[in-house]
Amino acid sequence: MAEKVVIGNAELWHGDCREVLPLLPRFDLLLTDPPYGIGANKMQLGNGKRRIERGTEDWDAAPPPRWLLEMALDQCSSAIVWGGNYFGLPAAKCWLVWDKGTGDNSFADAELAWTNIDSVVKLLKHHWVGSTAKEPGEERIHPTQKPVRVMTWSLDRVPDARRVCDPFMGAGSAGVACAAAGREFVGIERERRFFDAACERISRAQAQGTLLPPEETRQPVQEGLL
Repeated sequence: MAEKVVIGNAELWHGDCREVLPLLPRFDLLLTDPPYGIGANKMQLGNGKRRIERGTEDWDAAPPPRWLLEMALDQCSSAIVWGGNYFGLPAAKCWLVWDKGTGDNSFADAELAWTNIDSVVKLLKHHWVGSTAKEPGEERIHPTQKPVRVMTWSLDRVPDARRVCDPFMGAGSAGVACAAAGREFVGIERERRFFDAACERISRAQAQGTLLPPEETRQPVQEGLL
């Protein structure tokens, strides 16, 4: 069984994307950050009040199977897949490079997104390292959370995409970026803690986009999968 929450023009699913994706119509853009399979679910980040909860499942024990990524790619016109260098995807003309400004430490200097966009390699410099967020008001909830600015920059690569899907939604940064841009968003997340956080963040982003006070997060409605 899966649960669906509709917030404005965002449709959020708590469930396994292997079961939910086949139920969805085609979308304009796949904008996602799948698990890389590097064990981030076991990493200890932060301390005290800044410690990040990692969820309950081994969500980063292995990357998603190739057939699952292919299914998602088949349902979209354009695609941006963060961590694409981990997944054995086809050769690409346009890679997105996020320079994280990590400095001299053990963190990666940058992250890469594979795309099927007919463009050239693009670079964004945005400081974000360790367990804390570097954007005012942006809380770091998920261990592998992408900054909203990175997702907004990604969206800008495909300006005509109106319906965007993230089958590995995490804490919902792609959905927050879509809310600010007025684009339809479909997100799927199997970890309850992160799904609830995504619902709250997207609800607030939608309210801010319409200059209204943040609305109360709607309760999930359980729906059966066919």
